[in-house]
Amino acid sequence: MTLTLLENFDQTDDAAWDGMAGNSAGLRPIDPFTTHRFLTALDASGSTGTGTGWQNRSLILQDGPVQAAMPLYAKGNSQGEYIFDHSWADAFQRAGGRYYPKLQGAVPFTPATGRRFLGPDHMRRPLLDAAIDLADGNGLSSLHITFCTEDEAQDLAGHRGLLHRITQQFHFQNRGYGTFDDFLADLSSRKRKNIRKEREVAASHGLTIRALTGDDIAPEHWDAFWQFYQDTGARKWGTPYLTRRFFTEIHRTMRGDILLVLAFDGETPVAGALNFIGRDTLFGRYWGAVVDLPCLHFELCYYRAMDFAIEHKMSRVEAGAQGEHKLARGYLPVQTHSLHYISDPNFRAAVAQYLTAERRAVDQDIEILTAYGPFRRCDTQE
Repeated sequence: MTLTLLENFDQTDDAAWDGMAGNSAGLRPIDPFTTHRFLTALDASGSTGTGTGWQNRSLILQDGPVQAAMPLYAKGNSQGEYIFDHSWADAFQRAGGRYYPKLQGAVPFTPATGRRFLGPDHMRRPLLDAAIDLADGNGLSSLHITFCTEDEAQDLAGHRGLLHRITQQFHFQNRGYGTFDDFLADLSSRKRKNIRKEREVAASHGLTIRALTGDDIAPEHWDAFWQFYQDTGARKWGTPYLTRRFFTEIHRTMRGDILLVLAFDGETPVAGALNFIGRDTLFGRYWGAVVDLPCLHFELCYYRAMDFAIEHKMSRVEAGAQGEHKLARGYLPVQTHSLHYISDPNFRAAVAQYLTAERRAVDQDIEILTAYGPFRRCDTQE
């Protein structure tokens, strides 16, 4: 087979790439983040590339027609990954090693579970072998495949020493609700009252909240959202990851896959939440505001996303990384998966030992947090 190493996504055919990702023409993508248009928007906007810490080195394997692909990046840091290895890098470098650059099989800045080995399942190992050989052949410390599917993790863990890491996020699971009130009826009375109170507080600010998709999203809406995003990015990361041009690109190519929830004071947007629409999942990504109003964040980011998912009969909402505060609002902890290849055998053994202990802690956290969730117990009488 022929191995091609991309430097940007203009070098590959969009239909072939989307076909490998399982995203058929005319249907909403299963995973909007592995579409050719999303990954191209990152490259074209300068959000990835020289100076960003994310150099595109995506893989394509073909024997005549394209057979399989993997989004892959050479990383000069550990920023924008959300399954963090800062402590590994620090330990390796204090021991005299060189941790960066490394390889990252991921969608940049996107903590959303999705396929990382695109194409038929039997092509996973050839893709993985190609990525590992690329790391070893260039003297790189490691390869990290983050937010892969559980099936990919279970299938590939152990191959050539690949380590399986389990972390957690908070997702809303739609249990066949017909309305938001159906969801509330599933909660304990105290949690139900708390959510109703939060929504009342958000409504009391007198703002108009609009959920916009497709051609209802106008270019000026992105001007406003860029302000919101910059504020949040400056507070969380110091420097926002995405450029202004990125939002222009996704407006041009992806606005049909976007839910933009904006709060207006009169005709002026003052807060907003950006979501991407998958075939069965709504992915919450960014939020920001130029006002500080109680409960507005919960309303725009969580409750409006749940409203949309319920209305469109979607199975779940993934609300991004971190945030135990999501638990009281109906988002329960779930496992997320990643795979890690460490070239140095001694360091690999140390990381493997750490991951075993971490997995036990994560499993305990999920069990405890689920027990403290807002849902009624089967034996609860109300």
